[in-house]
Amino acid sequence: MPTVLVIEDDTAIRTGLLDALSASGYETLHAAEGRTGLELITRASFDLLLLDLVLPHIDGLTLLRRLREIRPTTPVIILSAMGAESDRVKGLNLGADDYMVKPFGARELLARVNAVLRRSPERPHDISTLPFPGGTVDFSRCEIRFDDGQRDSLSERETAVLRYLAAHPGRALSREEILLRVWRLPASAAATRTIDMHVANLRAKLRDDSSDPRVILTVRGKGYSLAQSAAHS
Repeated sequence: MPTVLVIEDDTAIRTGLLDALSASGYETLHAAEGRTGLELITRASFDLLLLDLVLPHIDGLTLLRRLREIRPTTPVIILSAMGAESDRVKGLNLGADDYMVKPFGARELLARVNAVLRRSPERPHDISTLPFPGGTVDFSRCEIRFDDGQRDSLSERETAVLRYLAAHPGRALSREEILLRVWRLPASAAATRTIDMHVANLRAKLRDDSSDPRVILTVRGKGYSLAQSAAHS
């Protein structure tokens, strides 16, 4: 069964969540404050995060940003007493899959958990590193390490795009799919040009000749793909 990480500081709510999940067969991990939550996000293995926004030490939105940096494909349901539309929009824009306003019942929670996990097979598996001719990408550090000892850094969005390509080696990915699956943005002319810009930046950082690319390939009339040879180098 999937493992659910619960980060919630209210003892009664946290206990209720863990009991409901365990009774439904889920494995669980939990944290009562942000620092422990950050450690679990960074090091533990889990399939879904239930995340409170108001936490001691490190708030939930900060944890969500960090999760999206290192594990952009892991589904997240926000649990919050803040039910204003602006709060929900902010959480969803930062990459949450669902937003539940407290108080809520166990049956609704489990239904939301099941729904989000059913959608999760569409997501790529998390990938920690990507070997390519001449070096290795370390996604957790947002860093490229070259065989000659040089290093270069990647932005959060560059990392997310490359990670998505790496999760689907050899498959042509449209700009629209990348926008929807990686950045959760609707397609527009300006947005698709932004994808082209990020790919150009990635090629430059990977030392991938844009006139004859060997790592990130252009698929005419479609978008981009990661070369199979790069994924298996």
